[in-house]
Amino acid sequence: MSATTAMTPDSTRIEKDSMGEMPVPADVLYGASTQRAVLNFPISGRPVPEPVIEAFAMLKRSAARANMKLEKLETAKGQAIVEACEELLGGLPDRGGLHRHFPIDIFQTGSGTSTNMNTNEVVSNLVCLKHGASVGSSKDPEYLKNDYAVHPNDHVNMGQSSNDTFPTAMHISAAVAIQTRLLPAVSALAKALDEKAAAWDEIVKIGRTHLQDATPIRLGQEFSGFASQLHHAEERLHRALHTLGELPIGGTAVGTGINTHPDFSALVCADLTDSTGIAFREASNHFEAQHAKDGIVEVSGLLKTIAVSLTKIANDIRWMGSGPRCGLGELKLPAVQPGSSIMPGKVNPVICEAVVMAACQVIGNDTAVMTGGLGGVGSLLDLNVAMPMMIANILDSITLLAGSCDTFNERLIQGLEPDRERCAELIEGSLAMCTSLVPVIGYDASAKLAYQAFAEGKTVRALALEQGLLEPDRLNELLDPRSMTQPGV
Repeated sequence: MSATTAMTPDSTRIEKDSMGEMPVPADVLYGASTQRAVLNFPISGRPVPEPVIEAFAMLKRSAARANMKLEKLETAKGQAIVEACEELLGGLPDRGGLHRHFPIDIFQTGSGTSTNMNTNEVVSNLVCLKHGASVGSSKDPEYLKNDYAVHPNDHVNMGQSSNDTFPTAMHISAAVAIQTRLLPAVSALAKALDEKAAAWDEIVKIGRTHLQDATPIRLGQEFSGFASQLHHAEERLHRALHTLGELPIGGTAVGTGINTHPDFSALVCADLTDSTGIAFREASNHFEAQHAKDGIVEVSGLLKTIAVSLTKIANDIRWMGSGPRCGLGELKLPAVQPGSSIMPGKVNPVICEAVVMAACQVIGNDTAVMTGGLGGVGSLLDLNVAMPMMIANILDSITLLAGSCDTFNERLIQGLEPDRERCAELIEGSLAMCTSLVPVIGYDASAKLAYQAFAEGKTVRALALEQGLLEPDRLNELLDPRSMTQPGV
């Protein structure tokens, strides 16, 4: 047993740090610093998201490799840190899973110092166990005489500060989540909408502006607009990846880079790029990168824009599928579940509703992120102190958007069908058909025709034929719905 670790009868061990002794649960891999944070922040019961912890493991691994290349860290110690980080990335399957050892609440010290130290302690204790030493030995002077032994601050945290590691982990975790989860989901939904747009290009329906009848439009044209929104979403996500690619690592405490090698940041970024396939680079200005969180606010805004796009698509499809007999009824939505506990046979647009609700949450998350970036709230002089909350909301938004795109695609878009007869019926009855007559008979005459047709309950075509305004063939040519869906007179 190490000099700094002692077992107590109530299944805790006593560890020491710079503030003194602290009882720590006997079966966890963290130490006194983490336990103090657990006791200090019993706020939400929601620990820092696992992607942030994984990002920390990637970062500590890259930092160790960089420090070895710079000959700041002995190879045995550096390799021990690398192996421990890789075990973390594997999820610690033999020790009850990853998150049990990372219990600190999201609402903690705003710099994320507690989580940085949590990672340092877990990594150093994994090294202890790897070499047959007890948990907590990393503070024992005798243990530290071994070539492989690592100290949480001196070695795992070498050349780093919580003030540059936590914002770096924010960028890594968000970028990886976008690259591996959200972009594929958005791209798949865009492809599905492209396919519907192509398949339904010949279906002409009535257009609507202000929820009132307008000139005809092809169903494929409407869906091409939806697909374009998703292609723009893809572009926004690539912009987000570029923004997130700039890393604060190397600025240490306040951006000056004190206690780190000038080449450290570039080496860390290169290693992270190799391991993730995402283009990471050193921040062009470390003071901006650490003192403000404009990049995170920007990314959240891009995610919010995608959420707004999804509400537009989901709501339009909900409207076009309303009915089935007393609404618009132009689309046949897949029946995925009974819609009512009292009305037999009722089917509701539940997938659309779920997507819209998720989007509402993303919009709310963005408000929290934006507030966290405000000067005087999160951004205070030389550091932002709302970072754990900000990244938790960013990652939640990414998860919600990815899940929404997947569900929308698989449970609705794939099974969506048009009602061709209903589309044709509504076009013929629309008063907006008179618009194509304007170049021939003038606006006032066309308006008069529309008002009279409405008053008498007739179609524009029928009333125009009845009044002999134009020869039947010419009238039918002008009132061809397909010709109204493209430029020309």
